Amino acid sequence: MQRTEALALIEEAEKSLKKQYKWLDDLALSNSEKVLDAFYKANVSLMNMSCSSGYGYEDTAKPKLCEVYKNIFKAEDAIVCPQITCGTHALTLPLFGILRPGDVALSITGKPYDTMEDIINGKEGEQIGSLSEFGIKFVNVDMKGNNIDIKTSIKLVKELSPKMIYIQRSRGYSAREALSVYAIGEAIKKIKEVKSDIIAMVDNCYGEFTEDKEPIELGADIMAGSLMKNPGGGVAPTGGYVAGRKDLVSMAAGRLTAPSLGIEVGSYNASYYPFFEGIFLAPHMVAGALKGNILLGKILAENNINSTPKVGVIPHDIVRSINFNDEKKLIDFCRLVQRYSPIDSNAVPMPWDMPGYKDQVIMAAGTFIQGSTMELSCDGPIRPPYICYIQGGLTYEHLKILCLNYLCCEP
Repeated sequence: MQRTEALALIEEAEKSLKKQYKWLDDLALSNSEKVLDAFYKANVSLMNMSCSSGYGYEDTAKPKLCEVYKNIFKAEDAIVCPQITCGTHALTLPLFGILRPGDVALSITGKPYDTMEDIINGKEGEQIGSLSEFGIKFVNVDMKGNNIDIKTSIKLVKELSPKMIYIQRSRGYSAREALSVYAIGEAIKKIKEVKSDIIAMVDNCYGEFTEDKEPIELGADIMAGSLMKNPGGGVAPTGGYVAGRKDLVSMAAGRLTAPSLGIEVGSYNASYYPFFEGIFLAPHMVAGALKGNILLGKILAENNINSTPKVGVIPHDIVRSINFNDEKKLIDFCRLVQRYSPIDSNAVPMPWDMPGYKDQVIMAAGTFIQGSTMELSCDGPIRPPYICYIQGGLTYEHLKILCLNYLCCEP
């Protein structure tokens, strides 16, 4: 397709999405006000940007950052720190901090994301300290299409009396769409009517600021996520968070360091500036990524490529899954994303045996922060039906340029 023809097609697509774009602009405004109010209540000042060393007892930045997140998420307490290496690490903190030998956890959103498999069941022939090795049972309830199977979940809650229900907000490497925070809230409400003391934990990765509320506001007891995704705003260089009930957050903190220490220790010999700036920018960045996401969905549909969410539907996370049904097309698309990245654009992505994954995975991530999925990136397991998962985008223009060049590459 010629460039002029591709630009005209994109312009028409943008006109058809004006209603959704307006909704996202309003969402960014609402969430930005919430973040600003959290900063004001925490009384954040320049002195809170400073670094620390050694044990970190003199660190004034980390407690203030935790307070900001606590305010934003309407939680009783929060842990936010660079010592949390990624989203998977963040999720292990409440799982291992709260669950004890003999406990049962019930995943009501099916099998969790691939990187959680070894954490739950361990590696064959290896002792790595998985949940199963500690005598903790993890049971999965398959979803009904894009919906939580509440009837089956309640049945198993009655039979197994689990200590925790585990909810994955994003799709992971599955075909389903991301869950609305309101659907999560409704499921938690119905299950707690059966077992009021059950702990509801949410994997909040990729979902922050995609709606006007967060899981804690709708009944979740604890949630976790990565600063290299939405709340880092594409600026935070590392880190993760856990937020929720004070007693549960304290248990997670004991797992992060030691039970007697919690988050009282832990230094960071660099400025906290990007962590504060990242969460301030996050609502705007997420809204822009969602705009680009739905534009890409429209362009793919024009080329008879199936992707989810459906055309015009605003995602509940920053991820779009694209079903290529062809290994070469999956690899070629990832290479196109890499080509139109600001960093390492000359690199050629190849499938590889990535730690934590059962299949080879191809990843395109020419990002300023290595592995950042708030920045435009994509990946996919090399297995049928060869689905690519594209996420993020620091600017709407970046995603628009990708759409333009995808059209120009097509015959």
